[in-house]
Amino acid sequence: MKWITRSHVHVDRVACPWLITRFIDSDARFLFVPKKRVLEIAEKEGAVAFDTPGAELHHRDALCTFDVIIKEFELTDPALLRMARVINAADTNRLNADPLAAGFEAIAVGFGLRYPDDQENLERQFEVYDALYAWCRLDVAGSGSKG
Repeated sequence: MKWITRSHVHVDRVACPWLITRFIDSDARFLFVPKKRVLEIAEKEGAVAFDTPGAELHHRDALCTFDVIIKEFELTDPALLRMARVINAADTNRLNADPLAAGFEAIAVGFGLRYPDDQENLERQFEVYDALYAWCRLDVAGSGSKG
């Protein structure tokens, strides 16, 4: 299935493709287009729009799109829910809401500078998200933050 969002990915627009690929649609293809064309191209391509105004899968109140996708697809993995706290805090600029958020925001900025191509940025950052998810699995098991 095709999924589409705004170009120039950052925290939520990397986290969502990671979530979709790892837990919802392992064959997902992602399109990145200018914000004002996302819904138009989504309709033309038969793609699912996310993290853009007007899309069903977009921020809702205090939830970022990563949270909304978890809710809509009824994902209940405790490690994913722990990861969602990091992503939400980093994406909604509430960096004090989770001790990992500021670091994750910095990582997102750095990857954006190093890899301005959205597809390459995703490919490279997925390893970071895999590592965060692994840490979250340990954290919810009670041993992740002990170092």
